[in-house]
Amino acid sequence: MKNFLIITNKHKDTDHVVTGQIKAFLEARGAVCHCYDDYDKDKEEPLFVPKGTECILVIGGDGTILNAATKVIGKSIPLLGINLGTLGFLAEVTVNEVNENLQHLLEDDYQIENRTMVTCHVYREGKEAVSYTALNDIVIFKNSYTNVLGLNVTINETEIESYFADGVILCTPTGSTAYNLSAGGPILNPTCKNFVLTPICPHSLTTRSVVLAKEDVVTIRILPQTAGKDFFESMIVYDGRKGIGLLAGDEIKIYKSPEVTPFIKTRKISFAKILKEKLR
Repeated sequence: MKNFLIITNKHKDTDHVVTGQIKAFLEARGAVCHCYDDYDKDKEEPLFVPKGTECILVIGGDGTILNAATKVIGKSIPLLGINLGTLGFLAEVTVNEVNENLQHLLEDDYQIENRTMVTCHVYREGKEAVSYTALNDIVIFKNSYTNVLGLNVTINETEIESYFADGVILCTPTGSTAYNLSAGGPILNPTCKNFVLTPICPHSLTTRSVVLAKEDVVTIRILPQTAGKDFFESMIVYDGRKGIGLLAGDEIKIYKSPEVTPFIKTRKISFAKILKEKLR
């Protein structure tokens, strides 16, 4: 592997010190190294990736990784995250480990781990309004601080429940350690193919998370509340980014995406050990 693109979160590596060190290390060993330092999580347009790029190095935190993953969907270029954030479940390489990991890449001593993604389509009055693809999760969250949100949930055309809650999370195994974990949902090994459906603060004593198979299709319909029909009862958030506002009657269909996010693994470390390090 000799051709790299570095994506830098300028809010994390403010003076591009880490970026400069990595670029110098790679170029000193004959590698080609392009840099993209105009990172902005709110930019919607795809990222320009130079021809021949074999690896994308993402400098920042998990949020930067998630943003990069959505910007390079379909390019099949593996990512390696260098953690300048906090927990770092995705960007698991620390600054102190950078040179060792880069040497592994230069020597083609690594493995690829494909992470499952999730896609959702929003239908309004029977017509598709928008679609999103996420690596971590799709979240439907209420807009009002006072009212609960009514959500009719169907799995594979079988209605399972109507939630009255602050919202609902549909996460991938990768995203099970994010908002889903905070909401009381189960943790999945990121190599699994399942999904998790977790209500957020449900007004019920019995409502629990549901672990879904990779073939399952979840449909969520926004139930009418006390506000008028043109009031956005809730909104979609995908991988921490704001999506469309939702009206009563809108339907959201969510399922396993045909796309994956390839991650580079340069060391063998168990998921249990990662959990112990990150969540202690």
